[in-house]
Amino acid sequence: MERQQPRFAGISVAILRIAVGLLWIQNAGWKVPPDFGQTDDKGLYFWASQAVEYPVLPPYSWFVETVVLPQIGVFGWMILLLEAALGAFLLIGLATRFWALVGIAQSLAITFSVLNAPDEWHWAYYLMILAHLVLLGTAAGRRVGLDGVLRPIWTQSPGRIARVLRAAS
Repeated sequence: MERQQPRFAGISVAILRIAVGLLWIQNAGWKVPPDFGQTDDKGLYFWASQAVEYPVLPPYSWFVETVVLPQIGVFGWMILLLEAALGAFLLIGLATRFWALVGIAQSLAITFSVLNAPDEWHWAYYLMILAHLVLLGTAAGRRVGLDGVLRPIWTQSPGRIARVLRAAS
């Protein structure tokens, strides 16, 4: 039997999940195709190049310099789609634990890119990682999210799931 959280705790986790989802959606907005800022040395290209100019983890800096930056069009699209999906799935609370893991990985990649850059507030990156850890640990999509709606269906026996899906179609 699942232990119930106090109502305020559940609402707080839902608000955090929605806010983090909106953060990712907003930040996807400055990753502009087709060159993602390479021509003007701005946007995603500029921020990725900070990993080379101000290294945090040398192997990561090498990877960015030799693989990511020369192929910024390909990586730019991957990052844009990943971050937009990350935001959208967190916003609606679907597959929240999986997307929280993706958020941790993406937050680490951003941290390794810009942590040592001038005028960066390092706590912003630590807080991003911590927020995703909270979403992961609390199964945040079960509160005001689709995970909460779908969970009772998916926890039933396989025969019951098949009947529910047949009835829905």
